[in-house]
Amino acid sequence: MLLYALRRLAIGAILVLLVTFITYFLLSFSFDNIITSRLGQSASPELVAELKADLGLDRSVFVQYLDWLGNVVQGDLGTSFFTGEPVVDAVPARLAVTLSVIVPALIISVIVAVVLGVTAASRGGVVDTLTQGLMLAGYLIPGLLVAIGLVVLFAVNLGWLPAGGYTAPGDDLGAWSRSIVIPVITIAIGGSANIASQVRGTMVDELRKDYVRTLRTRGVPTRSLVIKHALRNAAGPALTVFGLEFVAMFGSALIIEQVFALPGFGLYSFNAALQGDFPVMMGVTLFAVGLTVTVNLITDLANGWLNPKARIY
Repeated sequence: MLLYALRRLAIGAILVLLVTFITYFLLSFSFDNIITSRLGQSASPELVAELKADLGLDRSVFVQYLDWLGNVVQGDLGTSFFTGEPVVDAVPARLAVTLSVIVPALIISVIVAVVLGVTAASRGGVVDTLTQGLMLAGYLIPGLLVAIGLVVLFAVNLGWLPAGGYTAPGDDLGAWSRSIVIPVITIAIGGSANIASQVRGTMVDELRKDYVRTLRTRGVPTRSLVIKHALRNAAGPALTVFGLEFVAMFGSALIIEQVFALPGFGLYSFNAALQGDFPVMMGVTLFAVGLTVTVNLITDLANGWLNPKARIY
């Protein structure tokens, strides 16, 4: 298991290096635009060349990347071109806002998905049909429409929750919890549908296998058979979808953060891309790919623990 974990960790480190280098290389084509956005269209060539030299953008891309990577190892991700804020402080602060929405949404999604998927697979018939209908509705209904509906119901009509804004949990825990309720529900609906569909499919396959029939003939109770045996064996594929869904929720978070005015990771990344804020874009890329690799590593380790055969890959 240790060798398996080290191998996965090495693959993840290589992936981080590849993604950050490719991102750096692609962003290097926009260096002239970044300089222009800082100095203005009327800047003289001499002034442009001077700023490029000050920022270290007059060297080869590979040398620049190695210099950036060396600074990263020392905990320095640079400062924003436009706000002067250290990236190493700014990105985690925005990421914390996004995770405060995504993590509760993912927990709710997993609980609801397991209940729906297991129920649909084990009961079958009308229950299975109705459950699949719920999954399809959750998958097809746009998240923006769900968000608007929830705002109208809980914020406008009932007045129970705020329609937007964000309060840090350290400032007011109650206000924070109220500010994330609607975003969390909005994201969790789509996530539940995606994960539940996978749980149902794998559970149906497991319940048709010979070992399940053997356990039934030996008088093993249905609840024990489903939860202790079939669900454990079906957890591997479901965990893969769980990891993918966690990453996909970051895409949903960008829309949610714009709708509810949340100062999160997605909105921060979007604004940095519009402004051509190079240090911020590289910092965002590093944290995003690092988080993705971490989630995939945890998923792989969990799969390896549940299914020793997976460790050979």
